[in-house]
Amino acid sequence: MSRNTEIQNRLQFAVKMAEKAGENTLKFFQKKNFDVEMKKDESPVTVADKSTEKLMREMIAEAFPNDEILGEEMPLKPGNSGFQWILDPIDGTKAFIHGVPLYGTLVGIVFQEEAVAGVIRIPALGECVYAATGSGAWYQKNGESPVPARVSEVKTLSEALVLTTEEKTLYVSKCGINRYENWKTLMMNARLARNWGDCYGYMLVATGRAEVMIDPEMSVWDTAALMPIILEAGGKFTDWKNVPTYQSGDSVATNGVIHEEVMAALIQN
Repeated sequence: MSRNTEIQNRLQFAVKMAEKAGENTLKFFQKKNFDVEMKKDESPVTVADKSTEKLMREMIAEAFPNDEILGEEMPLKPGNSGFQWILDPIDGTKAFIHGVPLYGTLVGIVFQEEAVAGVIRIPALGECVYAATGSGAWYQKNGESPVPARVSEVKTLSEALVLTTEEKTLYVSKCGINRYENWKTLMMNARLARNWGDCYGYMLVATGRAEVMIDPEMSVWDTAALMPIILEAGGKFTDWKNVPTYQSGDSVATNGVIHEEVMAALIQN
């Protein structure tokens, strides 16, 4: 079986799995049937996160038993196929806890350290965007037929909608760098700036509803799914040093056209 076929088989499975995982999160969303715990890094986690990742791992282990699995909430499950699944059952747990419908389920598929496919599903809104390298990006809502996902054609930052997740992290991120002035420059030069964050912001860029999404703090279970989607939708995905990677711990996603203008603001100091 060819590599492309292997990737496509996993992507089709990932889209269905993300739907089931999303349905599991909705059992808890805007309800009072869960407690919030704080992890060592002071980020929140709930039974919804844990049970959803458990469900995803069980589905993958049955369908692709030789694949490696890395998730946010559970230990690494080794594999020997060359494929790795990178899971974030609830990206945007803070939004989830507060009943905000912009949280998502992320599925990244990596082959020999290359991010080759990804799925973003927003369970509470019924939206999904997915992609595999060389196959384009696709958007689906509420079970309707998927349509191509494409970034916008906005040509200047002054016309752009710019997004981030949480401004507080821009003051001092995990790397110890204060990036607020960079964000301020970017924000002041944009048409509009909002905190419609976590993976929903990247979906908005991939579907042409926003032009820029940045985060100064990211983990591979956040970024692995995002990179192939943004690239296949026609955009650019880099770190804050303008390196195309999902492994740096921060991210910049744009429609591509204004990427260098965005980077000029972010790399200014």
